[in-house]
Amino acid sequence: VQNTWRSILADRHVPYQDAELVLFRDMTQSGCGTAESTMGPFYCPLDQKVYIDLGFYDELQRRFGAPGDFAQAYVLAHELGHHVQHLLGIDAQARRLQRANPGSENAVSVRLELQADCFAGIWGHTTEQRRLLSEGDIDEGLNAAAAVGDDRLQRAATGRVNTESFTHGSAAQRSAWFKRGFTTGQIEACDTFG
Repeated sequence: VQNTWRSILADRHVPYQDAELVLFRDMTQSGCGTAESTMGPFYCPLDQKVYIDLGFYDELQRRFGAPGDFAQAYVLAHELGHHVQHLLGIDAQARRLQRANPGSENAVSVRLELQADCFAGIWGHTTEQRRLLSEGDIDEGLNAAAAVGDDRLQRAATGRVNTESFTHGSAAQRSAWFKRGFTTGQIEACDTFG
């Protein structure tokens, strides 16, 4: 994934700095504070590291019904999409928007998350171009994106869906943005703020 972004950003004259991957179980310390398994995978811009609790991959398969190696790869590519946002200054712009209009915090968060899904799709696109995908891989990625949609998570937890509290987007939105990145392979197609 990082080699893909190194190449894409080099074409735009943006230097790519590797993000470190931190795999853990249960709990670890991050530059953004304590990382716990209940948080799910995340990117910390303060230390430029991706944190993935390996137990999440078990949950992705069992609880969320999204098995497969490409489902796991989608999660990693999504988190590295946040690193790309950081390198491009998109996350800083989003924080400014949130500070300027505190009522927009969740809506801006959803836009960031959907863009990271689209960036994961761009990686999938380049992987397909290199003929590295197996039959069913993209379906695994789309299924994983949908499985962690706010609507599905809320319905499973409470039996209700509250769209105003979304922070990542609905199942349909997440899979649609992943598919958009996969289909186009273009950063410009991932403008969730436009």
